[in-house]
Amino acid sequence: MKDLILETRSLCKSFGKQKAVENIGLSVPRNTVYGLLGPNGAGKSTTLKMLTGLLKPTSGSIRFDGHEWHRRDLSDIGVLIESPPLYENLTARENLRVRTIMLGLPESRIDEVLLTVDLTGTGKKRAGQFSMGMKQRLGIAIALLNHPRLLILDEPTNGLDPIGIQQLRELIRSFPAQGITVILSSHVLSEVEQVVDEIGIIAGGVLGYQGSAHGEQDLETLFMQVAAAHRRAGE
Repeated sequence: MKDLILETRSLCKSFGKQKAVENIGLSVPRNTVYGLLGPNGAGKSTTLKMLTGLLKPTSGSIRFDGHEWHRRDLSDIGVLIESPPLYENLTARENLRVRTIMLGLPESRIDEVLLTVDLTGTGKKRAGQFSMGMKQRLGIAIALLNHPRLLILDEPTNGLDPIGIQQLRELIRSFPAQGITVILSSHVLSEVEQVVDEIGIIAGGVLGYQGSAHGEQDLETLFMQVAAAHRRAGE
Protein backbone atom coordinates (compact mmCIF):
# COMPACT_ATOMS: atom_id res chain seq x y z
CA MET A 1 0.00 0.00 0.00
CA LYS A 2 1.42 3.39 -1.01
CA ASP A 3 2.22 6.07 1.55
CA LEU A 4 -0.05 8.92 0.40
CA ILE A 5 0.47 12.53 1.35
CA LEU A 6 -2.78 13.60 -0.32
CA GLU A 7 -5.97 11.81 -1.25
CA THR A 8 -9.35 13.01 -2.49
CA ARG A 9 -12.55 11.02 -2.32
CA SER A 10 -15.52 11.68 -4.62
CA LEU A 11 -14.45 15.33 -4.92
CA CYS A 12 -16.99 17.43 -6.82
CA LYS A 13 -17.36 21.09 -7.69
CA SER A 14 -20.31 22.69 -9.43
CA PHE A 15 -20.90 26.28 -10.48
CA GLY A 16 -24.67 26.56 -10.65
CA LYS A 17 -25.81 23.73 -12.91
CA GLN A 18 -22.37 23.30 -14.47
CA LYS A 19 -20.29 20.45 -13.02
CA ALA A 20 -16.65 21.49 -13.20
CA VAL A 21 -15.25 18.30 -11.65
CA GLU A 22 -17.07 15.14 -10.67
CA ASN A 23 -16.04 12.37 -8.27
CA ILE A 24 -12.29 13.06 -8.46
CA GLY A 25 -10.28 10.48 -6.52
CA LEU A 26 -6.61 11.51 -6.48
CA SER A 27 -3.97 9.39 -4.74
CA VAL A 28 -0.65 11.26 -4.46
CA PRO A 29 2.28 9.22 -3.06
CA ARG A 30 4.68 10.97 -0.72
CA ASN A 31 8.01 12.28 -2.14
CA THR A 32 7.04 11.94 -5.79
CA VAL A 33 6.23 14.28 -8.66
CA TYR A 34 2.58 13.72 -9.55
CA GLY A 35 1.48 15.02 -12.94
CA LEU A 36 -2.13 16.20 -13.15
CA LEU A 37 -2.78 16.23 -16.88
CA GLY A 38 -5.69 17.26 -19.02
CA PRO A 39 -6.82 19.50 -21.88
CA ASN A 40 -7.48 23.17 -21.21
CA GLY A 41 -10.80 23.52 -19.38
CA ALA A 42 -10.76 19.91 -18.16
CA GLY A 43 -10.98 20.82 -14.46
CA LYS A 44 -7.32 20.77 -13.40
CA SER A 45 -7.19 24.29 -11.97
CA THR A 46 -10.55 23.88 -10.25
CA THR A 47 -9.24 20.73 -8.56
CA LEU A 48 -6.04 22.45 -7.44
CA LYS A 49 -7.95 25.42 -6.08
CA MET A 50 -10.00 23.06 -3.91
CA LEU A 51 -6.80 21.43 -2.62
CA THR A 52 -5.49 24.85 -1.57
CA GLY A 53 -8.68 26.26 -0.06
CA LEU A 54 -9.30 28.78 -2.84
CA LEU A 55 -12.54 26.99 -3.70
CA LYS A 56 -14.86 25.04 -1.43
CA PRO A 57 -15.85 21.58 -2.72
CA THR A 58 -19.53 21.05 -3.47
CA SER A 59 -19.14 17.54 -2.06
CA GLY A 60 -16.51 14.90 -1.34
CA SER A 61 -13.47 15.04 0.91
CA ILE A 62 -9.74 15.82 0.90
CA ARG A 63 -7.24 14.03 3.13
CA PHE A 64 -3.79 15.48 3.77
CA ASP A 65 -1.06 13.46 5.48
CA GLY A 66 -3.55 10.94 6.87
CA HIS A 67 -6.24 13.31 8.20
CA GLU A 68 -9.12 15.38 6.87
CA TRP A 69 -7.81 18.56 5.21
CA HIS A 70 -8.02 21.69 7.36
CA ARG A 71 -7.01 25.27 6.60
CA ARG A 72 -4.12 24.96 9.07
CA ASP A 73 -2.61 22.41 6.66
CA LEU A 74 -1.81 25.31 4.34
CA SER A 75 1.27 25.90 6.51
CA ASP A 76 2.62 22.64 5.02
CA ILE A 77 1.56 23.38 1.44
CA GLY A 78 3.33 25.67 -1.05
CA VAL A 79 1.32 26.95 -4.00
CA LEU A 80 1.98 28.58 -7.37
CA ILE A 81 -1.27 28.86 -9.31
CA GLU A 82 -1.44 31.08 -12.39
CA SER A 83 0.96 34.08 -12.25
CA PRO A 84 3.62 34.40 -9.52
CA PRO A 85 2.43 36.84 -6.80
CA LEU A 86 5.27 39.34 -7.19
CA TYR A 87 5.82 42.97 -6.28
CA GLU A 88 7.47 43.99 -9.53
CA ASN A 89 9.07 47.14 -8.07
CA LEU A 90 10.94 45.04 -5.47
CA THR A 91 14.02 42.84 -5.83
CA ALA A 92 13.87 39.07 -5.36
CA ARG A 93 15.22 39.42 -1.83
CA GLU A 94 12.74 42.18 -0.98
CA ASN A 95 9.83 40.11 -2.32
CA LEU A 96 10.88 37.25 -0.10
CA ARG A 97 11.46 39.47 2.92
CA VAL A 98 7.87 40.74 2.72
CA ARG A 99 6.68 37.12 2.94
CA THR A 100 9.02 36.14 5.78
CA ILE A 101 7.66 39.05 7.83
CA MET A 102 4.06 38.05 7.04
CA LEU A 103 4.72 34.40 7.93
CA GLY A 104 6.93 35.09 10.93
CA LEU A 105 9.87 33.22 9.40
CA PRO A 106 13.57 33.91 10.02
CA GLU A 107 15.29 36.10 7.42
CA SER A 108 17.89 33.36 6.93
CA ARG A 109 15.25 31.43 5.00
CA ILE A 110 15.57 33.97 2.17
CA ASP A 111 19.10 32.92 1.27
CA GLU A 112 18.13 29.24 1.45
CA VAL A 113 15.30 29.50 -1.07
CA LEU A 114 17.23 31.87 -3.37
CA LEU A 115 19.96 29.25 -3.53
CA THR A 116 17.43 26.49 -4.22
CA VAL A 117 15.95 28.30 -7.23
CA ASP A 118 19.31 29.73 -8.42
CA LEU A 119 18.46 33.41 -7.98
CA THR A 120 21.25 34.42 -5.63
CA GLY A 121 22.92 36.68 -8.21
CA THR A 122 20.00 38.98 -9.06
CA GLY A 123 21.16 41.73 -6.68
CA LYS A 124 19.22 45.00 -7.04
CA LYS A 125 17.42 43.97 -10.20
CA ARG A 126 13.68 44.46 -9.75
CA ALA A 127 11.31 41.56 -10.33
CA GLY A 128 9.55 43.51 -13.09
CA GLN A 129 12.79 43.28 -15.10
CA PHE A 130 13.08 39.49 -14.70
CA SER A 131 12.59 37.07 -17.55
CA MET A 132 9.50 34.87 -17.41
CA GLY A 133 11.62 31.95 -16.21
CA MET A 134 13.15 34.00 -13.41
CA LYS A 135 9.68 35.17 -12.33
CA GLN A 136 8.48 31.57 -12.20
CA ARG A 137 11.48 30.54 -10.11
CA LEU A 138 10.90 33.46 -7.73
CA GLY A 139 7.27 32.38 -7.44
CA ILE A 140 8.46 28.90 -6.51
CA ALA A 141 10.91 30.41 -3.98
CA ILE A 142 7.98 32.20 -2.33
CA ALA A 143 6.04 28.92 -2.25
CA LEU A 144 9.03 27.18 -0.62
CA LEU A 145 9.52 29.69 2.20
CA ASN A 146 7.37 27.83 4.74
CA HIS A 147 9.20 24.49 4.27
CA PRO A 148 6.20 22.84 2.56
CA ARG A 149 5.78 19.08 2.41
CA LEU A 150 3.53 19.47 -0.63
CA LEU A 151 4.20 21.89 -3.50
CA ILE A 152 1.40 22.57 -5.99
CA LEU A 153 2.39 24.06 -9.37
CA ASP A 154 -0.25 24.94 -11.97
CA GLU A 155 1.13 25.12 -15.54
CA PRO A 156 4.54 26.44 -14.36
CA THR A 157 6.20 26.25 -17.81
CA ASN A 158 3.64 28.47 -19.57
CA GLY A 159 5.43 31.18 -21.54
CA LEU A 160 8.93 29.88 -20.85
CA ASP A 161 11.64 29.51 -23.48
CA PRO A 162 13.46 26.14 -23.84
CA ILE A 163 16.23 27.14 -21.42
CA GLY A 164 13.72 28.26 -18.80
CA ILE A 165 11.79 25.01 -19.21
CA GLN A 166 14.94 22.93 -18.76
CA GLN A 167 15.94 24.85 -15.63
CA LEU A 168 12.48 24.50 -14.13
CA ARG A 169 12.36 20.80 -15.01
CA GLU A 170 15.63 20.15 -13.16
CA LEU A 171 14.42 22.17 -10.17
CA ILE A 172 11.14 20.24 -9.91
CA ARG A 173 12.93 16.88 -10.17
CA SER A 174 15.14 17.85 -7.22
CA PHE A 175 12.29 18.33 -4.77
CA PRO A 176 11.32 14.73 -3.81
CA ALA A 177 14.87 14.10 -2.52
CA GLN A 178 14.33 17.10 -0.22
CA GLY A 179 11.15 15.60 1.23
CA ILE A 180 8.83 17.72 -0.93
CA THR A 181 6.02 16.09 -2.90
CA VAL A 182 5.03 17.98 -6.07
CA ILE A 183 1.69 18.11 -7.85
CA LEU A 184 2.40 19.47 -11.32
CA SER A 185 -0.53 20.48 -13.50
CA SER A 186 -0.01 20.74 -17.25
CA HIS A 187 -1.39 20.04 -20.69
CA VAL A 188 2.08 19.79 -22.29
CA LEU A 189 2.81 16.06 -22.30
CA SER A 190 6.36 16.27 -23.62
CA GLU A 191 7.41 18.36 -20.62
CA VAL A 192 5.52 16.42 -17.98
CA GLU A 193 6.65 12.92 -18.89
CA GLN A 194 10.28 13.88 -18.27
CA VAL A 195 9.73 14.81 -14.62
CA VAL A 196 6.74 12.94 -13.18
CA ASP A 197 6.54 9.59 -11.38
CA GLU A 198 2.74 9.24 -11.29
CA ILE A 199 0.02 10.76 -13.41
CA GLY A 200 -3.67 11.49 -13.24
CA ILE A 201 -5.51 12.46 -16.43
CA ILE A 202 -8.59 14.66 -16.13
CA ALA A 203 -10.96 15.21 -19.04
CA GLY A 204 -14.47 16.58 -18.93
CA GLY A 205 -14.16 17.04 -15.18
CA VAL A 206 -13.57 13.31 -14.66
CA LEU A 207 -10.38 11.53 -13.58
CA GLY A 208 -10.13 9.11 -16.49
CA TYR A 209 -6.78 7.53 -15.56
CA GLN A 210 -4.40 7.35 -12.63
CA GLY A 211 -1.21 5.34 -12.29
CA SER A 212 2.49 5.17 -13.08
CA ALA A 213 3.86 7.57 -15.66
CA HIS A 214 6.22 4.89 -16.91
CA GLY A 215 3.86 2.12 -17.92
CA GLU A 216 3.94 0.20 -21.16
CA GLN A 217 1.42 2.44 -22.92
CA ASP A 218 2.59 5.59 -24.70
CA LEU A 219 1.55 8.66 -22.69
CA GLU A 220 0.29 10.63 -25.68
CA THR A 221 -1.88 7.71 -26.83
CA LEU A 222 -3.25 7.23 -23.32
CA PHE A 223 -3.95 10.96 -22.96
CA MET A 224 -5.85 11.12 -26.26
CA GLN A 225 -7.90 8.06 -25.37
CA VAL A 226 -8.93 9.49 -22.01
CA ALA A 227 -9.62 12.93 -23.49
CA ALA A 228 -11.82 11.44 -26.21
CA ALA A 229 -13.72 9.21 -23.81
CA HIS A 230 -14.63 12.01 -21.42
CA ARG A 231 -14.91 15.03 -23.69
CA ARG A 232 -17.73 17.38 -22.73
CA ALA A 233 -19.97 19.14 -25.23
CA GLY A 234 -18.40 22.43 -26.24
CA GLU A 235 -14.82 21.42 -25.39
